[in-house]
Amino acid sequence: MSDVTTRDVEYWHDANLHLGHVCVPKTGPTRAAVLLLPDAYGVTQHMIDIAARLADQGHPTLVADLWGNRLLPGGQNEFGPLIGAMANDRETWLGRVRAAHTALLDQPEIKTRDVVLLGYCFGGSSALEYQRTGGAVAGAISVHGGLDIIDFDWSSASDAPVLVCTGADDLMATAGMRADLTSAMSKADIDWQMHVYSRTVHAFTSPMAKSSPRPDVVAFNARSTARSWQATLRFLSEIDESRLTV
Repeated sequence: MSDVTTRDVEYWHDANLHLGHVCVPKTGPTRAAVLLLPDAYGVTQHMIDIAARLADQGHPTLVADLWGNRLLPGGQNEFGPLIGAMANDRETWLGRVRAAHTALLDQPEIKTRDVVLLGYCFGGSSALEYQRTGGAVAGAISVHGGLDIIDFDWSSASDAPVLVCTGADDLMATAGMRADLTSAMSKADIDWQMHVYSRTVHAFTSPMAKSSPRPDVVAFNARSTARSWQATLRFLSEIDESRLTV
C-alpha cells in the first residue's frame, strides 16, 4: 500500500471527540469517496485494512468513529447497549454519521463531492438509515447490516442506488425484513439490488466471527465475504461510470 496515505482524523459531534482514520490514494484518477461505517467493534485494524484496500482501488476512504473517542467494544455485552442507545436516539445516531460525512469531505485530498456509504453490521444499518432519511450520498452499501433496527419509510430518501449483501439465514435480516426493505425501496423508486447468500448468517465478513460461540447466529463465511467484496467493487464502479456520463 505504498501509494496510499493514511492518518487518523479528529472530528466532533455534540462536543464529543471522534477519531476516524483516512486512507487516500497518492496518485490516479479521482473516484468516488467512501465513508466506511464499521461494525460494532469500531475502528479496528480490520476496518482500517478495508479502507486501505479501497484506497488502493482509487477510492479515498474515511473509517468513521461511530462510538466516539475511538472506543473499541470487546463483545456483545459492551456493544449491545451502545447499539440499543443509538436505535433509541436516531438524531444522535445519524448526526454522528453526518459528522463523519463532513469530516471526509473536509480532507484536503478529496476532489469529489460524491460519497458512497459502505457499512458492515451496525454500520450497514447506519448506511441504510442515513440514506433513508435523506443523506446526500451517491450510493449506499450494506453488508450484513441489521435490518431489525431500521425503519422502512423511504419517502425522504436521497435518490441514490443501494446495494444490500446479506445472509439467507441472518436472524437480524430475515426474509420478512428483506421483503419489507425491498418493498419500501421500490415504493420510493430507489435503484436497489440485494445479494442473498445461502448457508450464511450474521457478521459473515468479521474475523471476530471465526470464534463465535453461536455459529448458528454469527459466523464467518469466506465465500460470502469474497462475493460481497466483489459486489462492492462492482457497485462502486457503476457509481463512477454514472458520474462520468452525467
